[in-house]
This record gives sequence, C-alpha cells and structure tokens, in this order.
Amino acid sequence: MDRPRLTRRLDGFGTSIFAEMTALARRHDAINLGQGFPNFDGPEFVKQAAIEAMRGGHNQYSPMPGQPALQQAVADHQRRFYGLTYDPASEITVHAGATEALCAAITALLDAGDEVVVFEPFYDAYLPGIALAQAEARVVRLVPPAFRLDVAALEAAISKKTRLVLLNSPSNPACSLFTRQELEAIAELAVRHDLVVVTDEVYEHIVFEGVHVPIASLPGMRERTVTISSAGKTFSLTGWKVGWSCAAPPLADAVRAVHQFVTFAVSTPFQLAIAAGLATSDAYYTALRDDYRMRRDRLCDGLGAAGFGVMRPAGTYFALADVRPLGFDDDRVFCRHLVETIGVAAIPVSAFVLDGHLKHLVRFAFCKDDATLAEALRRLGKLKR
Repeated sequence: MDRPRLTRRLDGFGTSIFAEMTALARRHDAINLGQGFPNFDGPEFVKQAAIEAMRGGHNQYSPMPGQPALQQAVADHQRRFYGLTYDPASEITVHAGATEALCAAITALLDAGDEVVVFEPFYDAYLPGIALAQAEARVVRLVPPAFRLDVAALEAAISKKTRLVLLNSPSNPACSLFTRQELEAIAELAVRHDLVVVTDEVYEHIVFEGVHVPIASLPGMRERTVTISSAGKTFSLTGWKVGWSCAAPPLADAVRAVHQFVTFAVSTPFQLAIAAGLATSDAYYTALRDDYRMRRDRLCDGLGAAGFGVMRPAGTYFALADVRPLGFDDDRVFCRHLVETIGVAAIPVSAFVLDGHLKHLVRFAFCKDDATLAEALRRLGKLKR
C-alpha cells in the first residue's frame, strides 16, 4: 500500500541520535561517552531488596497507581528534601520510568491544537510526546553559555492556545539548573495565564553548583504542577525503569487515566526495592553527588587538556564541550570524526534543538567507571597531536 505505516504525527522523528551514535561506536569499537547510563552497578542494598521481594512472593501485578510502599516512600522523599506534602494514595503515581510519566502527562493534559512551551536545548523525547498529543511546541531558547532564561522571550511565546509549560531542571542536555529567580518568573506567568507545568527532575540529586528548587514548592504552583522523577539516575539502575509523578488529584487523575492504558502497572519487586532506596540516609545522597563531582572534574579537566572549550556542568552527569578550538564548526561531523579516528563517542548538541544553532557543542557522559574515563581521556589526548 502507498500510505506510510508510521503515523503522520511522528513524521520526521526517525532513529534517535543515541541509536545512531551507539551503532557507530560499536562498529569502530569506540568508548561510548554518548549514551547516558552508568557502566557500573547500583547499590547492593537496593538490589538485595529486589531479590528479597521476589523471594517473598511479590511477583504479581501491582495496583495501577503503584505499590503503596513506594508511593509512601516518594511522599516521604518530597517532604524530606523539599518540604512538599503529598497524599501517597491520591497524588503519587508510579510509572515505567520518567519517559512514560512524561508521555502520560502530555497526552492526558493536551488536546489537539494546544500549545506547549519547551526550553531549548531539550531532551529528545519531548517533541515526539507533544506530536503524539497533536499539540504544538513553542520553543524558548535558553541563552548559552550558562543557558539562562530570557523571561521576555518566554512571555512572548505564550498565547491563548498555550496550556502547558514543560521544563527540565537539572537540564539534560544543557547541564544547567533554573535559578529560583527564573523559576519564580515561570511560576508568575503560569499563574497569570492559568498554565500547568510539567517538570522533569530526574537529575535532582546530581547537582554541583546552586540548589535544585522544585517549581511545585513555589507559591501557587503545587496545584498546577506535575513533578516527575525516577530512580534510574539516583541509584544507577536505569534498566529497572521505575519513575513517578506527584500532582494534585485533578492532575493525578488525568495522568492515571492514560497510565492505566499504557503500562497499567510497574514491576512489583523493583518498586519495593526503590522504596527501600529512597529511605536511605543522607550520606548516600551526599556520596552520590560527591562521586559524580569527582568524575565531572576529571572529565572536564581532561577535555580542557585535549583542547576543547569546556562548559563545566552545574548538574546532571553530562558535560558540554565546544569543538571550535579544535578546528571544527559542525558537531555531527566532529562526532563522526571522533568515533572513527579517536575511538570515543559523544552526542552532537544540535540533535536537541530545532535549527542546529548549537552546532559547535558536543555532549559527553561521565557516568562511567574510572578505567573507562581514563582510557577515553587517553584517546582524546590524541586530538592535540
């Protein structure tokens, strides 16, 4: 038949840049600093909790909104770190990772023709999710090199059709945090224009500079915010795909209406294990941050020595590097050159924008063990020779 199999809503969203660069890395036996997952395992006590849950017979469907133990653990976490109070049963939903939570929220809250404000550069799952809802993205550029918010540009992007603001802090791939002042500006506009804010906070515990402030904690925002996070980054267990959303009942009910028909329920033993993980002491969260800070500094120092212009990240486990000092002005050309001649894979930042205006930047992941980072930096050192 002549009609394409893929729906027109996803026309233009082909193979992701991550799949493309990973395939290239495998072909050339390169070290993959492109994809953002640790190559080391999560904490033993969390894995042991999953094993004990399985052996204890917790292997059947969970309730659709989530295991009560994890709902309670998320509520305790939000109160403990941010002073936010949520009812576990009615306001916290467990998802198959943050990506499913984002897709459920976007699908639930948008009608065809609605507009969504997104901040560029943006994580690559955002625009396809908006397209699936048949909504329209209104893009607001964050201003490099610090990727600060232009409040006037944000206000200009809001129209009568705007229903939702989608933000990510700490931000992947900008590796920055929205300041309290920036979040207050977003909150003021959200209240004034009666907008919902969906916020992706999966890197909330990997913050090096500044303080992570959930926008839901600001005046007038708890009732109009869907806060999304997950266990993958905090516990180095990305393959478990356990995430959650926190929202007031009208928003939570809407999100659950989609969630129940997409995944319905999430892995029961993994939920119980993550509940144990979230309840761990402050020492774990401090050690996580400090460990990643050391990895960040090691990578950034090495990138600088290799000749890159380095943008030391305020958060996440990624760092951006400017390739112009090395004689390149096209990030995709550079990334292919890097894999094929040096044996290291990175991600071109132009994949996270609409018109390629950040073609001088590439993203490296430092969520790798010491030996991997050392070998990657040894190879990158060849760039200056």
